[in-house]
Formats: sequence, structure tokens, C-alpha cells
Amino acid sequence: MNKVSPGAAAAVADIPEGASLAVGGFGLSGVPTTLIDALHAQGTGGLRVVSNNCGTDGLGLGVLLADRRITRVTGSYVGENKEFARQYLAGELEVELVPQGTLAERLRAGGAGIPAFYTPAGVGTQVAMGGLPWRYAADGATAVASPAKETRTFAGRGHLLEHAITTDFALVRAWRGDRHGNLVFRKASANFNPLAAMAGRITIAEVEELVEPGELLPDDIHLPGIFVQRVVLLTPDQAADKRIEKRTVRP
Repeated sequence: MNKVSPGAAAAVADIPEGASLAVGGFGLSGVPTTLIDALHAQGTGGLRVVSNNCGTDGLGLGVLLADRRITRVTGSYVGENKEFARQYLAGELEVELVPQGTLAERLRAGGAGIPAFYTPAGVGTQVAMGGLPWRYAADGATAVASPAKETRTFAGRGHLLEHAITTDFALVRAWRGDRHGNLVFRKASANFNPLAAMAGRITIAEVEELVEPGELLPDDIHLPGIFVQRVVLLTPDQAADKRIEKRTVRP
């Protein structure tokens, strides 16, 4: 039951070339940067990533993007990552853009064992009809396009069938965790980390604080340890390294 790994490098050592990854975080909040950096140092490539966004240039998943380690992204937001946009428009990266709530539910459904579900999000748009460019060709033409989705009507309202997402591994960051893998998330980091953790067949969590089993009250636990296979305790410097994507202050 002791799931604590000796370090980030050891925790990600068996992630192979071409693996699929669910990665937690929202903007730069709650991003498992230490695990991402360890994976980058390991040299693994050909990764297929599912994440709300792909970090920013040089931060978070942007580190892997810059070195061409990612071949496909399923996400909701390109954001401020210019290299992400450049690779996509140049046909170097396959990108499936998904409505944010739909992405969250696809991850949750994967973790809950639900193969698919119906949602009204995207009805009447190209999300439903298909043809969205997933990958561009060198000449700017669409090389790979999204397929049309199955539609049904419930209570007079159209719905699309969306498939659940599961991945080979998941990388997440938590505020607190215990040796059994029970996790507590804080503020905006709770947006996608629990869902990404549920979707991974092997989930690796970096935690800012590690406590003994029983110290976390059951009602305070956001993600039970059954979804987590490995726990990495961050150093004080790693735990304090929290970036802000856009900082706005008064003059």
C-alpha cells in the first residue's frame, strides 16, 4: 500500500515511446511540472497528450512540445503557447480541440468505466458535422479531419455521442497526499487534476505535502487512492515553484 516513489525520474521511468498521457492542470495552475521535466530529461517522445491546455512556451507541457516530443494533443485551449499554434498550423502536430466541459466529462467517464455519453454541447456546429482539421498538410490543406458524431434527440433537444477517454499514464499534481495515494487538491488545481488522474491506467501524482495514512479526513479527500499508483514528494523549492500564466496588477 505504500505508493511513494523514490523520485520523479524513477516514477516516470517506464513511460514508453508513444505512450498516451492525461496531464492535469489549468493554465499553469496545478501543472505537474516536476514529472513533466523528468519525462523530458528521460527523452521519451511520440507522446499523445490529453490536457486542458499545453502549458506555455518553455513551461509545463510546452517543454515537451519545444523538443517535438508530442505528436498529438487532445485539449480545449491553445492559449499563449505560440509554439503549439505554430506546430499545429504547420502540420507538425495533430490537435483535437474539444469543448472544455466535454473534455472534463470524457476523462471522468473513462475513469468511471462509462464508455460514452450524450451531450448537447456542439450540436449544430462542425463539432457535430465533422471536418474540423486535426492535422494540416504542408500546403495548408486538411490532412486529417474530425469525423461526424452520432446524434440523438432527447426531450426535443439534440445531443452528440462523445466517447470516454482513457490513457496509458496520467501525471497530476496535488496539494496534499498520503502514502496510500489519497489526494487533496487546492483551488484552481482541482479543475482537471482529479479527472486526469481517473483516466490514467497508471497515475503518478506529485504532492507538495506527504502525510501518513489516516491524517487526511475522509470528507476532505478529493481523489481516493484507488486511482493513484505512484506518489512523488516534491522538495520545498519544487512545491513553491508556481507560475502564473497572465499576471494582472494595479498600476
